[in-house]
Amino acid sequence: MAKDRLLSFDEALDLYEPVLGFEVHVELNTKTKMFSAAPNSFGREPNTDLAPVDLGLPGSLPVVNGEAVRYSISLGLALGCSIAPSSRFARKNYFYPDLGKNYQISQFDEPIAFEGSVDVELADGSVVTVPIERAHMEEDAGKLTHMGGAAGRIQGAEYSLVDYNRAGVPLVEIVTKPIYGAEHRAPEIAKAYVQTIRDIVLSLGISDAKMERGNLRCDANVSLRPRGQEKLGTRTETKNVNSMRSVERAVRYEIQRQAAVLAGGGTITQETRHWHEDTGTTSPGRPKSDADDYRYFPEPDLLPVVPSPELIEELRAALPEPPAARRRRLKDAWGFSDLEFQDVANGGILAEVEATIAAGATPTAARKWWTGEIARLANAQGREASDLVSPADVAAVQALVDAGTLNDKLARQVLEGVIAGEGTPQEVVDSRGLAVVSDDGPLIAAIDDALAAQPDVLAKIREGKVQAAGAVIGAVMKAMRGQADAARVRELVLERAAAS
Repeated sequence: MAKDRLLSFDEALDLYEPVLGFEVHVELNTKTKMFSAAPNSFGREPNTDLAPVDLGLPGSLPVVNGEAVRYSISLGLALGCSIAPSSRFARKNYFYPDLGKNYQISQFDEPIAFEGSVDVELADGSVVTVPIERAHMEEDAGKLTHMGGAAGRIQGAEYSLVDYNRAGVPLVEIVTKPIYGAEHRAPEIAKAYVQTIRDIVLSLGISDAKMERGNLRCDANVSLRPRGQEKLGTRTETKNVNSMRSVERAVRYEIQRQAAVLAGGGTITQETRHWHEDTGTTSPGRPKSDADDYRYFPEPDLLPVVPSPELIEELRAALPEPPAARRRRLKDAWGFSDLEFQDVANGGILAEVEATIAAGATPTAARKWWTGEIARLANAQGREASDLVSPADVAAVQALVDAGTLNDKLARQVLEGVIAGEGTPQEVVDSRGLAVVSDDGPLIAAIDDALAAQPDVLAKIREGKVQAAGAVIGAVMKAMRGQADAARVRELVLERAAAS
C-alpha cells in the first residue's frame, strides 16, 4: 500500500477549513434482537444466537422489539431531539456477505428522533455544541473475520468467515449535522463528542458501550474547503473506528492527507476509508453511496412506530442529568482539583472511576489506579484503559491493599495478572503467591542476615544514624521479593540493631 503524502497539521489548517460530521452507532443491550426473539448476547459460539428472520429465511417475518423502541426514545430525548409522533422502518438495499437478507431494516426519511444538539466539554472546560440531525433505529449486520492476512483486515486476506450472531442486534445511529468552526481543535472535538455520547448511553443504561466489542462505533466524516469558500468540499467517511483515541487520530490524519491531495492539485474521492490502528493511517474502502443507491422503500412487513405522548413524557422524566452537570457534581463530590478531574475526564474513564468508587474504593485510590498504572498499561498496549479491567476488579485490588494483604508494588503485579486473564485479584494473589508476609519470624531472619552482612551499617545505626537503616531495609525487601511491609521492616530493623 503506497504511503500517503501528508501536510503538517498546522499547514493544512492554514490553507483549508475542516468540516466534520459523525455517525455513531450504539448497540442496545436489550435481551433479544431488534426483530426476532434470538438472544442479544456477546461472545457466544459463532452462528448460535440466530432466528430465521435474522437470516432472511423465506416466510419469516420481523416483529419490533418494544424495549428497543423505548431505549431509542430515551436516547433521542437525551440528545435534545424531538420525538416523531409516527416513524417508519425502511429497507436499505445492498449486498454484503454479512447481511443475510441482502437488505437492512433501518429508518430513512421518518426517523424516530430528529433535530437535537449535544454540549461537548473540551479539556480546557470550554463547551462546543454539536448539532444532531437525527437518531434512527436499525438492525446491525453480522461480523466478518478476515483470515490469512497479516493484520486481520480484508487487504491481503485469503478468505473471510461470517458470524451472524450480531445480525439483527438493535442499533441506534446518531447522525450529526455538519460541524463548522472546529479548526485546530477538530481532532479533540471528535474524541470529546464520542466520549460524550458514550457517557450519555452509559448513564441511560441502554448500552454496554464497549468500543472494543463494537457496542459503540464511530464513522468519522471529514471534508476540507479552501479558506473563504462557501461550498463544502468532498467528504470521506472513515468507517467503524472503535476507540476514542483512534477517532482523534483518524480525523487528524484525514485532514493532513486531504490537504496534501488538494494542495497538490488533486481531487478528493467521496469514499469510505478504513482506519489502521497499527500504522495510524487510513486506506480506501469503497465509493460512498448516496441514499438513492440504496433504493430505500418503506418496510412492508412492519407498521409505523407511534409512541404515545404519555410514554414520551414518562421517559423524559426518567432522564439522567446531562454529562456536563454530572461532571461538575462528581468533581465536587470527589473533592478533586481541576487538574485531577481533567486527568480523569480527558482519559475517557469517568464512568470507570465512578463505578470503582461505587464498588468501595476511595475517590483518591480509584483515580490513582485508572490514571496511573492502568493508563500506563493501556498506552503500552495501544488500547483504551476501559478495555483492560473492570471497575469491580480495581476496587477489589484496592481492598486487598487496604486490608494489608498487598502493598502497592504487589498490587501492580496483581493488576497485571488480572489484565492478563489469570483470574480475579484474589485468585492472582493465591496463584502467584503475592500476599504480604505478615509473620515477623521470616522478616526477623532476613533482617538478621542483612545486618550481619553489613556490619558497617549496623554500627552507624547504633551511633544514631537512623537513615543508614535504608540499606538494610532495601536488602530485606529484595530478599522477601517485595512481599513485606516496608514500615514494619523498618521498625524491626531498628529493634534488632539496638538488641544486637
